[in-house]
Formats: sequence, structure tokens, C-alpha cells
Amino acid sequence: MKAVVLDDERRLELREWPEPEVGDGQALVTVRAAGVNYADVLIREGRYPQPPQLPYVPGSEIAGELEDGRRVLAFVRTQGGGYAERAAAEREWLFDLPEHATFAEGAAFLLAFLTAWIPLTRQVSVRKGSRVLVTAAAGGVGSAGVQVARALGAEVVGAVGSEAKLDVVRRLGAEAVTYDAIGELEPFDVILDQVGGALHAGAVRQLRPLGTVVGIGYAGGAWQPVDPALLVGRNVAAAGFYLGRFMKLRADVVRAAAGELLERWAAGDLAPVVGATFPLEEAGAALALVAERRSTGKVVLLP
Repeated sequence: MKAVVLDDERRLELREWPEPEVGDGQALVTVRAAGVNYADVLIREGRYPQPPQLPYVPGSEIAGELEDGRRVLAFVRTQGGGYAERAAAEREWLFDLPEHATFAEGAAFLLAFLTAWIPLTRQVSVRKGSRVLVTAAAGGVGSAGVQVARALGAEVVGAVGSEAKLDVVRRLGAEAVTYDAIGELEPFDVILDQVGGALHAGAVRQLRPLGTVVGIGYAGGAWQPVDPALLVGRNVAAAGFYLGRFMKLRADVVRAAAGELLERWAAGDLAPVVGATFPLEEAGAALALVAERRSTGKVVLLP
């Protein structure tokens, strides 16, 4: 079969690759779409905290068909392999793709929406009238965060890095601003932040009393230390969420959250935003689009 391989020199190449070995508790999926995530960028650049052994087929999130024709979306967490024509997926992380959904939408859904849904429903309490800021709001996770917060009844502001992305956020029903305007806004109850760096550290000062900033990414640079005295003095909190490790520690919570999200998607309350699609042979261009923060919505590969 054909797969995109990250070799020992971190070059991406479409090549012939052995068929996946399907172990106990796994199923063979014919991949129709594979989600491109920022973690894939970090792996390629050698900056991922738990790097895989190279050579390696990237891709942890897929949508496709089982041998019996069942349409599914799935994680391929144990060994990667999503950027390929076929992949082995753990059965505990297989879910039915809604009838109305495309495969590209399926590959754009789980990781983005779980990364927003679990923090906003388990770590903090977002309810009707809450005021929520989502950074990197035009991207895959950001657009999910805007939708989730709105579905929970919040007043939502989405922040982006350029004016060209403002309309993406507005189409999701949220107020949209660029990062340089955040300091002029009224404080928030919750800030869901993917940018990191100085923006994350400064977000503490943009919280209402009892508010929380939740760090879920650092696309704009490593997180800066936050003085606990500042948190105590302002009666605010700093939290963090990393889906990959949480799936290992609390798989039951993640599966329950996935079920909740799929019900809301089927009901029309939520929907993934697919911003761009690429064939497998253009995986390098797809990753560059994400790495350079030029993408909107989720970027998806189509084998």
C-alpha cells in the first residue's frame, strides 16, 4: 500500500509501505481521509514531547470503512499510521460516522472537538451567560471551541492572528478580534488558549474573578511561567489539557465525551470545519499550511 513516511532525516515521502498488522482488539480501516494536526507538525520538527521512532507514518485521526462497509471515524493512537491507504485502529476508539457526514468531516471531528469539549464541560463550568475567549479561533480546534462554547450558552469571542481570518470566526456566530485587541476587551470567565507564549501569560489579567485560562497548545511559543501570587491575588486559575495523555489515564471519560459530541453533531448542533484538503502526495504542503498558521478549519488528507 501507499503511505506517507517520515524518514530518519525528517523528510516526508509517499512510498510503498508494508500493510498494517492488525492485532487483538484492532480493526483494519480503509482510510478515506486523515486529519492533519499540530502534533504531526511537532513530530516532523522533532519537538513532540513523546517522539515516535523513525521511520514513521504520521497521522492519529482517520475516517474510512471497515471490511464490512461500516463507515467509521477512529483514532490510530498506538502506532500512528493514518497517512496511508489502510490503518489498524483500536476498536475501543472506533465510532460510527454520522450518515450525513463526509469522510473529510469525519477526519476533522474527534480530536478537535474533544480538545474543546472536555475542558469546557469537565475542567471549567461554561453555562448560559458565561463569557468565553477562544484563541486561534479560525483553526480546527479553535472553530470547535467556538461552537462548543456557543452550544453551552456562552457569549463567545474568537481571537485570530490576522484580519483575513476574522470572517471565519464571524460565520461561526462569534465576535471576532485580532490578538492585539484582546487587552481592550471586557474580562472573561474562561479563556481557551492554543497560542501559549506571552499571550497565555497575559491572559490571566483578562479573567474575571473565579475565571480560568485553559492552555491546550503552544503554537505561538512555549508557555511562560505564571506567578501563583498573581493567581491568588486575582482569584483566578490556570489549567491545562492534553488529550493524548488524558486518553491513557481516563479513557472512559474520553469515550463518554465522544458519544456526547457525536449526538450533538448528528442533531446539527456542532459541525467540523474542513478548511483544506490535499492528496497524500502533498502531505508536506498540508503540514506546512498548519505549521505556518495559514490554515483555517481543519486540514485533511485524502488517500
